[in-house]
Amino acid sequence: MIRDVRPLVAAVFIPAAIALASCSGGGGSGPSPATIPNTPAASAMQSTRGTATTTSSAQTPGDAGSILQTLHKITTIGSTVDPINGDQNPYGLTIAPITKGLLQAGDLVICNFNDAANVQGNGTTIEALHPVPGSTPLHIAQNAALLGCDALALSSGDGIWAAAFGANDNPIVSATGALVTAIASGPWHHPWGQAFSATAGPFGASGAFYASNAGDGSIVRIDLNPGKPFAFDVIATGFPVNGGAPGSILAPSGLTYDPNGDRLYVIDGVDNSITALEHVGQIPAGGVHVSGSSFTGPFASSARRVFAGAPLNGPISAALLPNGNLVVGNTLDPDGTNLLVEVTPSGRVLAKRNVDKGASGAIFGIAVSGTAGEPNNVKIYFNDDNDNTVKVLTSGEFDAKT
Repeated sequence: MIRDVRPLVAAVFIPAAIALASCSGGGGSGPSPATIPNTPAASAMQSTRGTATTTSSAQTPGDAGSILQTLHKITTIGSTVDPINGDQNPYGLTIAPITKGLLQAGDLVICNFNDAANVQGNGTTIEALHPVPGSTPLHIAQNAALLGCDALALSSGDGIWAAAFGANDNPIVSATGALVTAIASGPWHHPWGQAFSATAGPFGASGAFYASNAGDGSIVRIDLNPGKPFAFDVIATGFPVNGGAPGSILAPSGLTYDPNGDRLYVIDGVDNSITALEHVGQIPAGGVHVSGSSFTGPFASSARRVFAGAPLNGPISAALLPNGNLVVGNTLDPDGTNLLVEVTPSGRVLAKRNVDKGASGAIFGIAVSGTAGEPNNVKIYFNDDNDNTVKVLTSGEFDAKT
């Protein structure tokens, strides 16, 4: 079992951490728990490619109909290039839930992976854009602790937790842009995904953050307990990694949390897979080991392979739709194609949408807003690295109020 308590992250940071950060991670994001239905409707559409699998006793949730197939209009929100130092190539993307500090409720919060010279993994900045067309980026933070920032998560208090591949840390940045702590001594092997759960569990009375590591394919839970230091549980190991340099990294990422079932989805572009860790807040250190599509360990029954194969192609980011389905972004499609793919919790592929007909590898970071039962109000935001912008996919005319 791999459990660690790090006293250098003083207990004073814990209340701030709970007020601080997330929607989801790995460049992924989702709606607030209040917008997620408890009982998704059944769907009749089946996956025609890839493999939908259930390789453990973890319960398979029901399916809902497609949202992605109802969305057709792409609108540019604005540039993500940092206005001060020119950092570019946005990776992390999430949505601010409230107005606090430099952020307004609904703002799109991004981090840049590259520097102004477009050197992969040298970015150190976080920006915010209002979620309306024509927005300009607001510089939130710049810090060496953010080197190679690739994923963000925000809590109900608008603080920012970041996965920083190059710095090999997991910095917390306040809503005013100040570095709270780098959490530099956690069990990090080049963090590559980030998500937040407000669900209390036996290890985190106030919830937890989750981070994935590109170096060793592990999933780390950062347990939040008021008045106590952070504790780190390496709850899953063995997800495949490709050992790639910045710009070619594939590993567990796109961490996406669904409070319906206390479920953490893990995307992996090495084998084009989606894995669900059910009741993830209850999995102890050393609970799950991944070996291909099978699982071992004392909590192996909590793991479930949702889907693997085409049309997923080098996915890195994902987000939770209001109906409980996932939207996943490819990075290895052929030039002229950059697919968003909608997959149900049981592994059915419902829809695909090409959102950029330029060079491949454009989609890094996805965030979703909207409510269940109102598909016309759903917005899928995504970072487009072909032109350093955030774009939004909607059903028709853009309405900034939804």
